[in-house]
Amino acid sequence: MSQHTPAPARSSAFSPFSYGLFALIWTASVLGNTGSFIRDVASAWLITGLSDNPTAVALMQTAATLPVFLLALPAGVLSDIVDRRRLLIVVQLLMASVSGTLLLLSHNHWLTVEWLIGLTFVGGIGAALFGPAWQAIVPELVPRHELKNAVALNSLGINIARAIGPATGGMLLAALGAMAAYGADVASYFFVIAALLYWKRPVKAKTELNEHFLGAFRAGLRYVKASRELHRVLMRAALYFAFASAIWALLPLVARTMLHGSAGFYGLLLGAVGAGAIGGALLLPRLRRHLSHDGLMLLAALLSAGVMGALALSPPQWLALLLMVILGTGWIVALTTLNGVAQAVLPDWVRGRGLAVYLMVFNGTLAGGSLSWGVIAQQVGLTTTLLLAAAGLTLSALLLKRLVLPAGEADLQPAQHWAEPVVSDRVDTRHGPVLIQIRYRVPQADRAAFKQAIHPLAQARRRDGAYAWGLMEQTDDPEALLEWFMVESWQEHLRQHQRVSRADAALQQAVLQFHQDDAPPQVSHHIAI
Repeated sequence: MSQHTPAPARSSAFSPFSYGLFALIWTASVLGNTGSFIRDVASAWLITGLSDNPTAVALMQTAATLPVFLLALPAGVLSDIVDRRRLLIVVQLLMASVSGTLLLLSHNHWLTVEWLIGLTFVGGIGAALFGPAWQAIVPELVPRHELKNAVALNSLGINIARAIGPATGGMLLAALGAMAAYGADVASYFFVIAALLYWKRPVKAKTELNEHFLGAFRAGLRYVKASRELHRVLMRAALYFAFASAIWALLPLVARTMLHGSAGFYGLLLGAVGAGAIGGALLLPRLRRHLSHDGLMLLAALLSAGVMGALALSPPQWLALLLMVILGTGWIVALTTLNGVAQAVLPDWVRGRGLAVYLMVFNGTLAGGSLSWGVIAQQVGLTTTLLLAAAGLTLSALLLKRLVLPAGEADLQPAQHWAEPVVSDRVDTRHGPVLIQIRYRVPQADRAAFKQAIHPLAQARRRDGAYAWGLMEQTDDPEALLEWFMVESWQEHLRQHQRVSRADAALQQAVLQFHQDDAPPQVSHHIAI
């Protein structure tokens, strides 16, 4: 945590703004996102003038989103092993150069479909690198009790930018041309860079335990594979977005064919979604006082499903606008709840990688769901498709109430309670694998309870670096039990010492209460030769 002012006595929707650094970076991010929306409007408009081929126009969306899906996990690895502040500054410079190139090409009338798609793809790479690192810095800007409100305010900021950016981009494009739109985007990046430069993030000293890319990639995958709490978040996200994506995929057709609206009316529908999202973000702190995470997700699903069902009835345009406000509220409640829980269950050392997987699920499910609902609509029509999606979203939300989202209240700060391993000589940290053995003495009467207590600890071992784990009994002494786990290198095991959280320490203490011996459990380390 850095540059914090004292926490307010009572948390509210806007209380994270009492932390000056968060307020500064949040403001800069709103300006940066506004610039991005201005650029997107300009590029989308220009490509329709350069080509009337629908495939070329569709490729713009593909070019923007494909890098986010493909590069999210590598980007998450980078955000965990390099200085996040510096990474964000470099990415901002990259994205500013993209818009600067678009400005230059526009000025000289050199823009082509190929240039637009290619530069949009490069901008998508920047967005892929930016996303995990930007989300991962939020817990560094506010204390833990303000994290959920800070995540909600970030969502609010994006929706403010979504409401302002496209309209501003359209006005700049009409009044001053594409150069002005791209110039505004270039300027917006420098506000973000200035805020990041102001942030004096503590620099972590380099040690022999600093992770390298491939090792960090494997460690991230191991963590995601072993984290049952994150699995629940990802499952809930995948199913919600799979059904809710129908409205985003079909909204242009709904506006044109079912509501008989113009392009301007479609813009109003999107603006209404943004307005609803802003209202939902402001309501969230109050909703959290009355609803659990699962209650919020059920509310979001029912709101979204209700909107799709109502749109299937071809309501009048004024009612459709009101429905879009409701949709925006449900959408922001779901996004903020899922993102906030994902943030809360991830320790700092792997936060970027965990959020990257969440972003992959988010973008992949939206993309795949949109394509699937488009195909279904082509076969059975818009009305039936909307009703199917609404029914599926409602049913899945009711069934998934049993797949409870984590509370996200565990203390994930490093415990530093493991004793340093005893070695007879200096061990080459690159050597491995390493076998760690822990010997317990557990009375036969406590065997079942011990096994029940040690399995959560086994999950923690796997999350923090173990790729194999087991429990054995000694053949000539049934009270002697041996826990063992394997780590890929001595270096990774020393990292494991640093990763064990206070919540993990509590799990270990629950296991130790069954150990019946005057001496603590014997720990031994074995390294491959």
